[in-house]
Amino acid sequence: MKPANSSVRDVLAANLRRERTRRGLSLSELSRLSKIGKATLSQLESATGNPTIETVFSLSRALEMPISDLLDTRHADTVTVVRAAEADVLSGEGVDLRPLQRIETGGVIMELYDQQVREKARQPSLGHAGTEHTVVQSGTLAVEVDGHRVELGPGDYVSFDASLPHCYTAPEGPVRSVLLLHYPSGLRDAQDPRNAPH
Repeated sequence: MKPANSSVRDVLAANLRRERTRRGLSLSELSRLSKIGKATLSQLESATGNPTIETVFSLSRALEMPISDLLDTRHADTVTVVRAAEADVLSGEGVDLRPLQRIETGGVIMELYDQQVREKARQPSLGHAGTEHTVVQSGTLAVEVDGHRVELGPGDYVSFDASLPHCYTAPEGPVRSVLLLHYPSGLRDAQDPRNAPH
């Protein structure tokens, strides 16, 4: 069979990645369901493989979706824009949070926040449900988790069990960061993004 042209490869790669992620499937799980090798799937998702009709049909069956959905450049996703000036600010002792998005997929709930820690301010927490992920964009952020302290600079990332006591501090000046809260499957207490942890 003649190799697929690059536009088909690119469209399939984007749609396959999106659908697999949306369904919470690993490459190994999709490989088992579709009977397509994991290496082949990896090549398809990176647009370096040459999909055949058989491959596309196998993916259609495994994902229980029309073939056209795998090969179509149009999909139902929409663009979500949250303007800084329009987002409500949730303020704590030392942190201002702007809720950006609540994402629910495969029973897992994630909340995305723009987080600003005020200069020399402390934001303690006794702990709450989920896992906390923070990426520093600017400034120096001190994070203390259950008695262990680390300092993070721009581009640095920290993750921890949020049920442990923790505290954010900006010792040298204001800090801008992105906070992602990841809740375990089945946890419904986080329905409202205004239930901020800090």
